[in-house]
Amino acid sequence: MIERQFIEQNMKEFLIQEYVTANVSKGGHSHTKMQRTPLGEKIIVFASRPGLIVGRKGANIKKLTKDLKKKFNLENPQIEISEVEDIYLDAQIVAEMIASSLERFGTDKFKGIGHKMMTEVMGSGAAGIEIKISGKIPGARAKSWRFYQGYLKKCGDIATTMVRNGYSTALLKTGIVGIKVKIMPMEGKTIDEIRIKDVETVEAERVVAQKKEEVKQQEQPKKKEPKKRVKKEKVVEKKEEVKVEEKKEDVN
Repeated sequence: MIERQFIEQNMKEFLIQEYVTANVSKGGHSHTKMQRTPLGEKIIVFASRPGLIVGRKGANIKKLTKDLKKKFNLENPQIEISEVEDIYLDAQIVAEMIASSLERFGTDKFKGIGHKMMTEVMGSGAAGIEIKISGKIPGARAKSWRFYQGYLKKCGDIATTMVRNGYSTALLKTGIVGIKVKIMPMEGKTIDEIRIKDVETVEAERVVAQKKEEVKQQEQPKKKEPKKRVKKEKVVEKKEEVKVEEKKEDVN
């Protein structure tokens, strides 16, 4: 029974996220998070243009809260909007920007759009990017075009945790075009990362390490040398001789 409750809660959260993304897609929506608080459900919407989502005097937010109450039976939903710091490092926003530019300029300039977006993403500090555009571009037959630059992991734990994924669609005269974007930011170190050091830096590090060892040796207290036990042994031998002589006198 408890497992079913967890599954129902997760399904409800997923449906709420899908509903929010469908209603606020024009404002550069990135992703949605849902948190449960004692006052009610808190829904955080991450977007590049929060002003469009809020609307005039918060009209869009009020409408969204009413819809969420009716459709999902939420008691007191609180919607919070936060702005994305760098839009070119968010894969979902980049995919939506490519889709909007394709709808504006058409399929004739899809290569220029892809290359321009790659340069913008790499210039903002990303390690690698991959863009896949699939559909009837530029001709009547469906094709898939791939634009890639930089370093991007395709498998392993890094591909699931570090790589950011985004998906969007563009409605054109020839049909629907799908856009997939993968961005790997410059965060953390990968296992197969190799850095080549200069000879000067290696020498400087070696000199610093030697100086540190010398300082440690100077700071360490000097060990006391163990006392010689030769004198004590001689004294013991003399005492034994004295005892032997005393015994001899007693016998006489």
